[in-house]
Amino acid sequence: MLRAALAFARAHPHASPRAFGLALSLADTSPHGVSTPGSPGWGRTPDAEAQRLVALVDLARAGDAEAFGQLYDHYVSGIFRFVYYRVGTNALAEDLTSETFTRGLRSIQKFQWQGKDFGAWLTTIARNLIADHYKSSRSRLEYVSDTIPEPKTRASSPEDGVISAISSELLLDAVNQLSSDQRDCVLMRFIQGLSIAQTAEAMQKSDGAIKQLQLRAIRGLGKLISEDLR
Repeated sequence: MLRAALAFARAHPHASPRAFGLALSLADTSPHGVSTPGSPGWGRTPDAEAQRLVALVDLARAGDAEAFGQLYDHYVSGIFRFVYYRVGTNALAEDLTSETFTRGLRSIQKFQWQGKDFGAWLTTIARNLIADHYKSSRSRLEYVSDTIPEPKTRASSPEDGVISAISSELLLDAVNQLSSDQRDCVLMRFIQGLSIAQTAEAMQKSDGAIKQLQLRAIRGLGKLISEDLR
């Protein structure tokens, strides 16, 4: 979906927000919650999978370690991708992802379902850990040649070929030139696979604000990548 969105942004840099939103909705054919082959939950309908996750969270809140392990299996790849794109190295991403789930386990009894999504809750923990890391170390992000993980789901689109030559390193560099909110919005939406509502919850913003962030971020990425390819 990210590649299709970038292709549209590069081809139509002056498109209206309405047209851009329509293009994104048409490309987003694999929403968060529909598992891919071989992943936990594959073969279940979205409603059945959502019910399974609710049941697992309730069991984990009651102290069921196996239930939390299944939640880990479901969410770990998405959390890792989000963290990796922020920190740039596998070792640090693995450490922060592990700490995210450690803190999640310690705090799970405080989690309440009222208007909240468990994946968004974990993402907020990860986001805060990343912020704490950079505050404490005062380090700068260095881009490395590690293989960047693939997004959880990505719709197949004819536009994919338009930017198929763009390297993962170039994309990582462009994403990290965005503002912090735009960057996190892109990572949550297109790399981690969160919905608009889940991203809004994780970032503590309204759905409308996330839509505007997404629009500006994709347009910005289209310009950055076009300039880098000249």
